[in-house]
Amino acid sequence: QVQLVESGGGLVQAGGSLTLSCAASQSMFDFNDILWYRQAPGQKREWVATVSNGFTGFTGADSDYAASVEGRFTISRDNNKNTVYLQMNNLKPEDTAVYYCNTNYQYRDYWGQGTQVTVSS
Repeated sequence: QVQLVESGGGLVQAGGSLTLSCAASQSMFDFNDILWYRQAPGQKREWVATVSNGFTGFTGADSDYAASVEGRFTISRDNNKNTVYLQMNNLKPEDTAVYYCNTNYQYRDYWGQGTQVTVSS
């Protein structure tokens, strides 16, 4: 049973920064893509960013971002620490949400419990 635990959320003013962490209960070498999602109150859960495992190319892990966070957020993974990070800069009130990490392992989807990010204007 894979467990994912997010941390690092909090209250920050607009323009500020936070770094979220997602720690896995087993080696992240087992996982391919790791994703961050977020869900604002009354809204559907939306995809934020993806980082690949970096094993399929020569340039390390690949990353991809939703248009709303491109240029402000950076996703990275440290397989040796079994942790994925989401560095969030220039935060906006519309980034307020619960942030979740996700992976698919052996054909099952796994989610963490989420961490709350609140950005005040």
